Amino acid sequence: MNKAELVAALAKEADCNKKEAEKFLKAFAVVAAKELKKADGKIQLSDVGTLKTMKRAARIVRNPRTNETMKSPACKVAKFVAAKALKESINKK
Repeated sequence: MNKAELVAALAKEADCNKKEAEKFLKAFAVVAAKELKKADGKIQLSDVGTLKTMKRAARIVRNPRTNETMKSPACKVAKFVAAKALKESINKK
């Protein structure tokens, strides 16, 4: 699903127009980025999951095109952990 399809699905589910749904999606992205920038930033959505940041250590990476190795510096990355309810709903038959 791409952004346009997500906006259309949100608009249909929330019974609003696509402009409102896209505005909500952009606002969510801004708020999520601000929260995850904090030292202990975390967003918990009870039936969906948790978005949180993790520290990734510096490491050696390889460019697959040139086979050149280089050092990737330590950084923070966003991680999503699915909630139990979401996992169960995905696996229902």
